[in-house]
Amino acid sequence: MIKRPDTNAQRIKRHRRVRAKISGTPERPRLNVFRSEKNIYAQIIDDVAGKTLCAASSVEKDFEGSGSNKEGARKVGQLIAERAKAQGIEAVVFDRGGYVYHGRVQELAEGAREGGLVF
Repeated sequence: MIKRPDTNAQRIKRHRRVRAKISGTPERPRLNVFRSEKNIYAQIIDDVAGKTLCAASSVEKDFEGSGSNKEGARKVGQLIAERAKAQGIEAVVFDRGGYVYHGRVQELAEGAREGGLVF
């Protein structure tokens, strides 16, 4: 019998390790990324208050494109930056969620930077 590693468990382990070091404050909230097979999600979170300040994802009704490719991820990044700017958020701490900073996660980050978020 072939034993395959549980990649999601490994990701959660990495995410816990990273979260031990970074936290979102009211001055610099945390930009969290979650990536599934078909979609990508982003939230801006204030960990002190325990509140999600704004969110964007590829599942929304008015979203054009697919969340399973780089172009869709970049659009989600630009959308979250636009919503953050509307709430007066300029700077964030980027939380890649245990994923490798590559592909869709990187495109989301670059889209958010294009939209004006600083991290």
